[in-house]
Amino acid sequence: MIEIEIRDINNNIVGKKEVPEIVFNNPASESVVHTAVVAYMANQRQGTHSTKTRAEVSGGGKKPWRQKHTGRARHGSIRSPLWRKGGIVFGPKPRDYYIQLPKQMKDTALFKALTMKYRDNEILLLDNLSLNRIKTKDMVEILKNLQLAEKSVLIALAEKDEKVLLSARNIPSVGVVRAEDLNAYHVAMFDKVIFTVAGLDKLLRIKGVS
Repeated sequence: MIEIEIRDINNNIVGKKEVPEIVFNNPASESVVHTAVVAYMANQRQGTHSTKTRAEVSGGGKKPWRQKHTGRARHGSIRSPLWRKGGIVFGPKPRDYYIQLPKQMKDTALFKALTMKYRDNEILLLDNLSLNRIKTKDMVEILKNLQLAEKSVLIALAEKDEKVLLSARNIPSVGVVRAEDLNAYHVAMFDKVIFTVAGLDKLLRIKGVS
């Protein structure tokens, strides 16, 4: 087990929590994180880009002029890719970019990403994170107290919290996610990761390592 300090929103140490080594001391290769990140980004692609082939562009069922004795090059259709507004050769067509990864591989990538953050002192565990009102200024003040004002920060909560979510929404460098939705991409894209104790507990429980 690994012990992590628990802090309050004023950055005071209020206790410690034991966490299984598999989460913050995962021996997997960093390449598994790269694979998971590439898969996540590929799966966000809609794949709706499309061009028309010569069979799909309009007009030109007729040969534009006779084959010989015109002094011009031979052509069979104005739909030819050689013509302006003709068909596109080997252009993009709608496709599915989805990459399927095994659940165990996704979990391993997440734990390895968290391990890398932990070793770089980029994991912060809070006893609680709640706001009395929806106010960006309050969220900024908390980040200043935690000495994270100049960092990009990902906040992982046990449940969706509208006050926290809306208060952080206008801060470009801050993201909020439910712990159960956390993945290696999220962890890799931010400088710091903040867990609430409840959020970390839920993550461990869902991943079956609590």
